[in-house]
Amino acid sequence: MIEDLHAAVGRIKALLDAEACWYETFEHEPVRTSEEAAAARPGYALRHGAKAIILRVKRSKRDKFFVMLVFPADRKFDAKAVKNYFAARDIRFASEDEVAKLTGGVQPGGVPPFGDLFDLPVFAAPQLFEVERIVFNAGDRRYSLAMRSADYRRLALPEVFSFL
Repeated sequence: MIEDLHAAVGRIKALLDAEACWYETFEHEPVRTSEEAAAARPGYALRHGAKAIILRVKRSKRDKFFVMLVFPADRKFDAKAVKNYFAARDIRFASEDEVAKLTGGVQPGGVPPFGDLFDLPVFAAPQLFEVERIVFNAGDRRYSLAMRSADYRRLALPEVFSFL
């Protein structure tokens, strides 16, 4: 087992164990992109990857908040659809510093799709659930976890809307 993994790894595994969910784990060299991650996970294609990104949504000068979007790693999100859904004036990726602050030090590329670990609302694309299993970096760029997409939906309780 890799030493000094982010605490999010243990929290996710504890949740899955407590809920008796099937999962498998992968230790690998640090990865940042979805493509690098897919290459490090035998038996999984890019479309199985659950990409978790943190966005800052701005509705007005005073109404700004962060959300987590989760979608298949082989897809890109439609910024216009996201802006419309949130009735936002502007959206942008959270900066590396903002991601670290919001997640207790998780690096971009390592953010797991469990926003509730970080008090972030989670929004998932329906296409994420078209595959039986999803795989993602579980809080560390060196550690991935695969699980059933139905279990993810049941545990993470994402709000689902079409933004691809």
